[in-house]
Amino acid sequence: MNPNIHGRRLACALIALPAIVLSAQDGEAGGFAVRENSGSMQGNAFAGVPTNTDDISSIANNPALLGAFDGINASAGISFIVPNAEFKDGEATAAPIVGAPTINDDSSGDDDIARNAFVGANYFSLSLTDELKAGLAITTPFGLLTDNPSGWEGRYHALKSQLVTIDINPMVAYRVTDYLSIGGGFRAVYADAELSQAIDFGSITAGGGGTPTQQDGRAKLQGDDWGFGGNAGIMFEPGKLYAPLEGLRLGVGYRSRVEIKIDGDTKFDNVPGGLGTAFTKTDATSEVDLPESVTFGAHYDLNDQWAFMGQVEWTNWSEFDELRVEFDNPSQPDSVTEEDWDDGWFLALGTTYRPELVEGLALRLGLAYEWSPVPDSTRTPRVPDNDRFWVSTGINYQPFPWASVDFGYSHIFVRDADIDLEAESSTDFRGSLSGTYEAHVDIFSLQGNITF
Repeated sequence: MNPNIHGRRLACALIALPAIVLSAQDGEAGGFAVRENSGSMQGNAFAGVPTNTDDISSIANNPALLGAFDGINASAGISFIVPNAEFKDGEATAAPIVGAPTINDDSSGDDDIARNAFVGANYFSLSLTDELKAGLAITTPFGLLTDNPSGWEGRYHALKSQLVTIDINPMVAYRVTDYLSIGGGFRAVYADAELSQAIDFGSITAGGGGTPTQQDGRAKLQGDDWGFGGNAGIMFEPGKLYAPLEGLRLGVGYRSRVEIKIDGDTKFDNVPGGLGTAFTKTDATSEVDLPESVTFGAHYDLNDQWAFMGQVEWTNWSEFDELRVEFDNPSQPDSVTEEDWDDGWFLALGTTYRPELVEGLALRLGLAYEWSPVPDSTRTPRVPDNDRFWVSTGINYQPFPWASVDFGYSHIFVRDADIDLEAESSTDFRGSLSGTYEAHVDIFSLQGNITF
């Protein structure tokens, strides 16, 4: 057998593997967004994503990039996310009711509430004509998993919080001229969520005039839904119009908001007698709108060895005012958590170096800073997010003209995140909670690329 053909078949098989590992379980961008959709751009801290033409792994960020690729291309990668988040100096008090029991930390589990996760991404492109290109991106743009011990002091605010999404994004691009491409696509996003927390039945009983007791129950909401949206982008190469700007690329990518209405059911455990009417299994819904974003990027090839890139990204998190769960049971009032998030911002700079002495090798470096949308005043244990600083590096190696592989690594320094939640009234049976989350993240990525 021709070894070149055998190599391509093996590469195709390896490219297909990450398609089965598409559940992101820990958001590593601001809020509960997931940024890990390109192993090659991981090495540059995702700087210049809407202008990356090294491979097709950036088309979900800017579909106009399809215009830079001819023939058939495929790319797939896996990121292994290793987060660490520990709650320190925690204190909690019960609802302000006479006789309400004291909240103690009875947990004996792991202090680290974050869980390791794999995140996959797959891409495909096809030239329909010299100017018209089609593509498909399957990514995980949002995800979250925080899992607290059942007896920790903040159990009435959160136990497990999980969101898994899969974004199926077919798209097209048209090369208007040799210096301008435009593109757009349709997004079908599947979301699956689970939210759970303990219920302070001891305080509820005391508030109703009963005998104060220490009695915990548990509530769990599970549901899923499909949401739909779109994306669009432009790539402009001014150097093809004006020679002194040769090597410069500019790009803008837009992702629309996707409305998700989680439909499922809520179950209650360990409900004391007399409260069964209010705390019974019931259908429930919760709306979670995945925010729109705009990304502007620039890429400059200084020469054959050095390239520099940067980007600014805005995400419209400020529309996330509250997390509301509505129950079909008329005896069960809505569960409402105030959020009042701000807009999110991401700034990144990166460089790529291709040494003359090693053909096919590229070395990447990147730095980034992300301003969290989560304000100090409403931060909760479900998303204990804060500002973060990225340091990234990566390697690309192209052993054949039709195949390349990328490895990327990032360490994320997360600012300590303070929790300071007060019980707003005697009917707020979550009580108060204060403390500090200390966190950091390591991310390892591997990506393969082939072209025909």
